[in-house]
Amino acid sequence: MMESITGHIERITFQNAENGWTVARMQEPGKRDLTTVVGNMPSVQVGETLRCTGHWKNDPNYGHQFIVKDYEVTQPATIRGIQKYLASGMIKGIGNHFAEQIVVRYGEKTLDVIDQTPDVLMEIDGIGPKRLEKIKTGWQEQKAIREVMTFLMGYGISPTYAQKVFKTYGENSIRVITDNPYQLARDIWGIGFKTADDTARKLGIATDSPMRIDAGVEYVLNELSNKGHTCYPVDQFLDEARQLLDVDANLVAQRLAFLEEEERIVVGPLPLGDKPAPFIWLKSLHVCENGIAAELKRIREAPSSLRKVLADKAIAWAQQKLNIQLAAQQRQAVERSLADKVHIITGGPGTGKSTITKVILLITHQLTSKIKLAAPTGRAAKRLSEITGLKASTIHSLLEFDFSIGGFRRNRENPLDCDLLIVDEASMVDTALMYSLLKAIPTHARLLLVGDVDQLPSVGPGAVLQDMIASQKLPVTRLTEIFRQAAGSRIITNAHRINTGQFPDISNAKNSDFFFIEEEEPEKIAELIVNLIDTRLPKAYGFDAFDDIQVLAPMNRGTIGNRALNELLQKKLNPSYEPLVKLGRCFHDDDKVMQLQNNYDKEVYNGDVGRISRIDRSEQELFVNFDGREVCYDFTEIDQLSLAYSVSVHKFQGSECPCVIVPIHTTHYMMLFRNLLYTAITRGKKLVILIGTKKALYMAVKNDKSMKRFTGLGERLLKG
Repeated sequence: MMESITGHIERITFQNAENGWTVARMQEPGKRDLTTVVGNMPSVQVGETLRCTGHWKNDPNYGHQFIVKDYEVTQPATIRGIQKYLASGMIKGIGNHFAEQIVVRYGEKTLDVIDQTPDVLMEIDGIGPKRLEKIKTGWQEQKAIREVMTFLMGYGISPTYAQKVFKTYGENSIRVITDNPYQLARDIWGIGFKTADDTARKLGIATDSPMRIDAGVEYVLNELSNKGHTCYPVDQFLDEARQLLDVDANLVAQRLAFLEEEERIVVGPLPLGDKPAPFIWLKSLHVCENGIAAELKRIREAPSSLRKVLADKAIAWAQQKLNIQLAAQQRQAVERSLADKVHIITGGPGTGKSTITKVILLITHQLTSKIKLAAPTGRAAKRLSEITGLKASTIHSLLEFDFSIGGFRRNRENPLDCDLLIVDEASMVDTALMYSLLKAIPTHARLLLVGDVDQLPSVGPGAVLQDMIASQKLPVTRLTEIFRQAAGSRIITNAHRINTGQFPDISNAKNSDFFFIEEEEPEKIAELIVNLIDTRLPKAYGFDAFDDIQVLAPMNRGTIGNRALNELLQKKLNPSYEPLVKLGRCFHDDDKVMQLQNNYDKEVYNGDVGRISRIDRSEQELFVNFDGREVCYDFTEIDQLSLAYSVSVHKFQGSECPCVIVPIHTTHYMMLFRNLLYTAITRGKKLVILIGTKKALYMAVKNDKSMKRFTGLGERLLKG
C-alpha cells in the first residue's frame, strides 16, 4: 500500500553516481528518530524538505526503511527544517552560524522575510551590505533553479543538472532547451545525447528531423574522438549513427553533404586495407591534422638560427663535464638532435633518454640561452625540471591559455621566444594540442620530441607520435639498450620483457622491486589491495598511503574496477561522517581526487591529481590542492572531479609514483593489452605489485593488438 511521508534531509548516507540510487536520513516532524529513505533520488540535497510517496519495508540488514517511488521538493514548514535548509549552503552567504541566528529571530516567517523583505536581515549581527547582496542573489538563483528543475523533470532530465543548466544559460535556460534540446549535450558536462534526445522527443521533435540527425552525427563523431579516433570510415560511421538514431542509414548519409557545407564535418579518402575508402572527420580535427603536417614542414625546411657545432668535440666536452660516457645509440641521438631541425627520440625506461637530454642542453646552452622545456602534464614537467635542473612548463602554460579569448596567446603571430624546444612525454600529446604547439614554434627554432612510443597513446584523439614515426618522414632515434644501473631493476627489465612479448620474471626475490601476488577471487584481490595500502606497505617501506601508493586498474567497472576500489579505499583510508554528496559524487575532506577534463580557466587538466583541502558548505565551494596550488570548485562543478585512490592507466600516464599496484584479472579481458600493462608498470619508481592471475598476465603480455585508432595524420605527413 502506497503511503506519503514529509520531512527534511538531515544527511545523505550513499548515492550512486550512475543511477542516482540514494540512501538518506530524513527528519519527520514530531518524530525523535531519523527515518531511512531509499530510492532513485539523484538530485536530493541535505537541507531540502521532501514529500515522498512509497512504502515501508523491513530490511533484514538495515532495518525499517521507506522505499521511495516518487518525490517532490517542498518548502520547509518546520523551524528545524528551515534552519537545516538555510545551513545547507544552497543559499550562498548563509551558513550554520547565520542560519541559526536568522531562524531564532524570524521563526516560521523566515522564508517569507528572505523572499519579501530581505533588507531586514541587516538587523542580524554580522550581516552587512555585501553579505545581504549575496543572500538576495542566492535566493533569486534558487527560485530560478527551482523553475528550471521543474521544467527538466517534466521532460525526463535529472534535476541534478538544474544548477548547471542555469549557470550556463541563465534566465534563457528554458527558451534555449525548448528551441534546441540537443544543445544540452554539447554545452552541459554530464548530459549526453540520449538524455537530450529523450527531451527532444517529449518536445515533439520527429525521429527523422534534420536537427536530430545533425546532432546525432556530431555526437557519434565526438564519442569516436573520445575513444581516440580523429576520423572514421564512413561505412562504419553510418552503421554507428544508424544504431544510435534508429533511422535509415541513407537519411544520415543525406545530411553529410549539408554538414560539410556548414563546415562542421569533412569527408575525404584515406587508405583502408589495400584500397582507398571515404573517411569522416569533425572539421576541427581535420584542420589540426593538416595543420600538424604543414607546421612540421615549415619548421623542418627553414634554417636554424644556431650555428653548427662539431659534434665529436662537443660530445667529448659534455661527457667530461658530466663525467659520463655515452653509448653508441646515445651519441647518435645527440648528434642528430644537434643537426636536425626536428628530431624524435623514443625508448623505454632505462635506455638513457634523460642523459641524452642533459647532454643536448649542456651543449646548446653554449650557443643560446633561449631554450624552452615542456611536458603535457604538471607532474611530467616537474620531473623534467628535476632531471635537467632547468625550468620546465606544461604545454598549456607555455602556450599561455587566455580564457578571455578562448585560446592560446602563443601562436604563429605571437610565437615562443626560443631557439630550441624540448618536449618530454611526447606520446601523450594529442592532435589538437600538438597543432597548437607547432603553430607557436618560431620557424628558426629546433624541436626535439622525447617519449616512449610503445606506451599508450594520448588520452585525447590521435596517435601523433606513432604517426610521426611510422611515416618515416621525420628523423628518429630509437633507443633499445638498457644500461647497467637500470638493468638491476626488475621493474625495468620486466617492462622490456613485456614490451617484446615475453612473460615477466615473477619469482618474487626478497629485495626485488617487482612482485606478483597470485589470487583468483576478485573480492579477495580488493581486500588485499586495501590491506596493502592501509597497513603492510606503509609498515614495510614507510610509504604514505595517499602520496606514495597508486592503484592502476585496467577498467572502471567491476569488483576490482576503479569505482569499487575507490569506494573501499575512501572508506578505509579517509572515512567521514559528513560526506559531500552532490552530482553523483561523494567526497570527504582530504580525499585524493583527479581532474577529469581540461579546465583552462582553473588551469587544471585532464589527469591532474590533488587532495581536497577544504569544503565550504555555506559558500557551496570545494577546494583542491594541486601540487601546492589551491583551486576552487563551485558545487555545480564537482563532477569534473573523481576519487583517485584508484585510477585508469590511461589517466595516469605521464605521472609516476613510488609504488604502483595493478589488479590484473580475466574479468578485465577487454582491456588486457600489452601496451596498457607496459605503461602501468613503468609508472612505478620504487615498487610495482601485480595482483591477480597468471592467465590474465599472460593474456596481456601476448595481446599486442592494441585498440586501433583511425587517424589521417600519417597520410598527411606522407603527402608532405
